[in-house]
Amino acid sequence: MTAMVLDGAALAAEVRATVHGRATQLASHGVVPTLAVVLVGDDPASAVYVKAKTKAAQDAGVTPRDHRLPHATTERELLTLVDSLNRDPHVDGILIQMPLPAHINADLVLGAIDPTKDVDGLHPISLGLLAQGRPRFVPCTPRGVMHLLDHAGVALEGARAVVLGRSVLVGKPMALLLSNANATVVLCHSRTRDLPDEVRRADIVVAAVGRPGMVRGDWIRDGAVVIDVGINRGTDGKLCGDVAYAEAAQHARAITPVPKGVGPMTIACLLENTVDAAQRRRGAGA
Repeated sequence: MTAMVLDGAALAAEVRATVHGRATQLASHGVVPTLAVVLVGDDPASAVYVKAKTKAAQDAGVTPRDHRLPHATTERELLTLVDSLNRDPHVDGILIQMPLPAHINADLVLGAIDPTKDVDGLHPISLGLLAQGRPRFVPCTPRGVMHLLDHAGVALEGARAVVLGRSVLVGKPMALLLSNANATVVLCHSRTRDLPDEVRRADIVVAAVGRPGMVRGDWIRDGAVVIDVGINRGTDGKLCGDVAYAEAAQHARAITPVPKGVGPMTIACLLENTVDAAQRRRGAGA
């Protein structure tokens, strides 16, 4: 069996093109979608992510506003900035780049964001609406995964889906989205018993655990669809996912590569959420 490669980079380009068209339409109504990105500290990986998000926003007709703060920024200072962005009528979306320095309570900061500007989809109200099956903003990576599954024509209704990892960023919202699409979902984690056997029963596997090559090829049933959210450095220094790609591709019907799989979709969906926010908040170009 030769697995179909789910090209996230190509699909993300299509999504960004659609976002650009929507942003252009909004601009004709005098509305320029604007995304405020806040980076605290000097984490190299975070700086790379912010640079990529800023460029993608510019290319898609979304105005980025970067706020780069020193590592010593206090929690109160960051909350003051968030409050200012909440009250700024020209800002449609607010993104706090994670991780924050250890002395800042990330949950407190995320909870302080105006829910109508929560384009990362991590505010308790956003997650609560998702749990109720009436989402406003869906976290960007799970939204990207749903795009990939839809684009590949994967039938979700009645399918057995296994999600590895229960983070608020990916695992839990991913499980909710799949459940809302009428899949039967098993959410696995570090305490799950007989994890390989759980995965072997899955029609759809979404791996988001942050452990290089943890999911082996013999865990994958023939014909399954494998979505690898992980992005890690292997022992050879190269980027790799949570799935042993070459092994899994021998069994899977379709699989995402790392890189150029889920990663590009995350940024594309951030821009989608930002344009959604601009349209909802301003009532323009509806």
